[in-house]
Amino acid sequence: MADRYDTVLLLGAPGSGKGTQGAMLGQIPGFHHLACGDVFRSLDKHSELGKTFLHYSTRGELVPDDLTVKMWAENVHARTVLSQYKPHEEILILDGIPRNVNQANALDEYITVHKIVHLMAKDLDAMVARMKLRAVKENRPDDAKEDVIRNRFRVYEAETTPVLEHYPAELIEEVDAMGTMAEVLERSLRIVAPVQTKVFA
Repeated sequence: MADRYDTVLLLGAPGSGKGTQGAMLGQIPGFHHLACGDVFRSLDKHSELGKTFLHYSTRGELVPDDLTVKMWAENVHARTVLSQYKPHEEILILDGIPRNVNQANALDEYITVHKIVHLMAKDLDAMVARMKLRAVKENRPDDAKEDVIRNRFRVYEAETTPVLEHYPAELIEEVDAMGTMAEVLERSLRIVAPVQTKVFA
């Protein structure tokens, strides 16, 4: 592909509000938010890709990396055809992909990463408390157990560290995920707004 999508990656620990921040950034003119979960949910279950996805998901298995990236690429292309996403006017905010180095390698064909916003749990105890509260509100008692929550953080760190190492260190910006949604959005905007200026100036 001659033209890669100008992209900001949004990474975040469990409970960091990554999805919320992505959705809010996507409401700002000049940005287009795409969560990997939305790609899976929008699949036509009768299409070849949709049937293949169901083959894995109904067994509780992870979709292979190459298939995940293929689904993602087709979804982004469809968005451009429908003018939902305008690559020459909007920065792509990617959320939920890449999840590992294999996906990062495959995505290099499609995207130019200008910045990585890494929402961090600088105060881990406060983040654990936030996730306990969220689990109670959403009636997910298993997710309210502290040992489960802390294990999710360990798993996230183990999976994400190699992904971060795939990209140049100067692209990575850590953002404190604690505070109000507006405060975290302001911190994120300080990073992504200059990307928009740089790419489209």
